[in-house]
Amino acid sequence: MKPEPTPDQDPTAVSRKKDHIELAFRSQVEAFDMDPRFDYEPALSAHPEPDGIPPLHFLGKTMRTPIWVSSMTGGTELAGTINQNLARACAEFGMGMGLGSCRQLLYSDEHLADFDVRDIIGQRLPLYANLGVAQVDALLERGETDTLSALVLKLRADGLIVHLNPLQEAMQPEGDKFRRPPLETLTELLEVADFPVLVKEVGQGMGPASLRALLQLPLAGLEFAAAGGTNFAKLELLRSDPEKQQIFERFAHVGHTAADMVTITNRIQEALGDKMKVKNLIISGGVRDFMDGYYLIRKSGFQAVYGQASGFLKHAREDYETLRRYVAAQVRGLELAYAFLRIRE
Repeated sequence: MKPEPTPDQDPTAVSRKKDHIELAFRSQVEAFDMDPRFDYEPALSAHPEPDGIPPLHFLGKTMRTPIWVSSMTGGTELAGTINQNLARACAEFGMGMGLGSCRQLLYSDEHLADFDVRDIIGQRLPLYANLGVAQVDALLERGETDTLSALVLKLRADGLIVHLNPLQEAMQPEGDKFRRPPLETLTELLEVADFPVLVKEVGQGMGPASLRALLQLPLAGLEFAAAGGTNFAKLELLRSDPEKQQIFERFAHVGHTAADMVTITNRIQEALGDKMKVKNLIISGGVRDFMDGYYLIRKSGFQAVYGQASGFLKHAREDYETLRRYVAAQVRGLELAYAFLRIRE
């Protein structure tokens, strides 16, 4: 029989065993609480080293971690601090980033410093500006496509994310009115744009017909912004009068989850074949942590990363070290998932 390690060989043994005894009952998990999405394979991998996730070529650049900081804020007094903290985390952990709405930068550089984070994130990682489709449509109507190019140039961004938000605008007291379907606006934009264009929703996700149409456009990528995270239609309703809230409350609950959209896009990819032009997906909306993110990107048939917004926002409002600890834990969890979890078919 192999002798027990001496205290010198295992100095934490006594305290560790005491913890095991005291925590054993609190650590029990019922069988029905086990995550049904994964097979746990403890025999196939060693503990992963830091930076053990395979690099990913995405949007023409190389990301060390398949996590995207989704567009979330702009125009607030904290925007500068938030964006700088987020960009710093992206640089440290090799993630991509979408800026919040850059609408206020179209005709003034007063708030440019709040968004100008290229020197922080560096040139090797993807950074995208962001505008609503209503603003893009208005600029196209006035023939001001140079204004869009100037926005991307002044931010030294790799391209522009156009967010589709008809339901949010309809619920918003000050909302813009779409004068034509966003698909027409995007088609016109792609004919004149001299920069890559991504398209995202803002909390409801997108159904099969919209996805099928968008996947056939020469877009750099799509971001789901699916149902399950912040619901901007509901957010705007909460800013409205009580009568409007009561009438439209149920409308704010339409949409598609990220898991639904992964299934839908996989089916469309198979059906379209060579007609499909979009290769890159950002899977976001209701992604709570690395477990959700790992599952969704492994299920997708596309080149995919997963995006989070509220989780980053919560920690980015404080000092950088708070955000860093959060991101480091998410990245380590993702490394462990790659090593020991397999997706169940």
